Amino acid sequence: IVFCSRRSPGICSFLTYGNTCGPSEYKSADEECCPMCNVGSVVYRHCTGDFSTTCIPCAPGTFMSQPNGLDKCFPCKHCAESQGLYIQSKCTRIQNTICDVLDGYYCIDYSDSQCRHAEKHRVCKRGQETKTSGTKTSDTECVHCAPGFYSPSGLNCTKWTDCAARNGIKVEDGSPVKDVRCNLTGISCFISQSPIEETPKTSGQPP
Repeated sequence: IVFCSRRSPGICSFLTYGNTCGPSEYKSADEECCPMCNVGSVVYRHCTGDFSTTCIPCAPGTFMSQPNGLDKCFPCKHCAESQGLYIQSKCTRIQNTICDVLDGYYCIDYSDSQCRHAEKHRVCKRGQETKTSGTKTSDTECVHCAPGFYSPSGLNCTKWTDCAARNGIKVEDGSPVKDVRCNLTGISCFISQSPIEETPKTSGQPP
């Protein structure tokens, strides 16, 4: 008797009553102990008294990952980019597709050690900073800027400018999303530009 998991295609258990069949055999509907088909193939015709099991290879888009007495291969898994996944290893006749998480996403649904669905990392808002960057298994963690700090882009919190330390006067308070505004005093800038005196051309003769 063959027991297969609906949640995990390709994971089956092969049991027989009374252990009358060997470890590489399965019991057919006619109570025959038939040789199992190899990985990558399934039963086309069960064995009879004079003939062994006839097996056929899995068709493209299907697979069988272990010896079996089944008559159908399992469909290959689809790695949907819309679910934050990409194909790490293509499906073959003997192995299901292996999906992995796209960059900038983290997995929210695992099954049999593989990710089934992933979501985009959180983007920190203005007035916040990134405490912990997201990974393939966890989301980005954001925290609010402490008083006296600001973050216009949501990446890092920066301390408000100290106007007095720059010989200035604060004219506008800061906020979690913008710096204070200072009126700097006592700073003058002079630019002096003198005309360039042109040297008269000579005929090449010494004076």
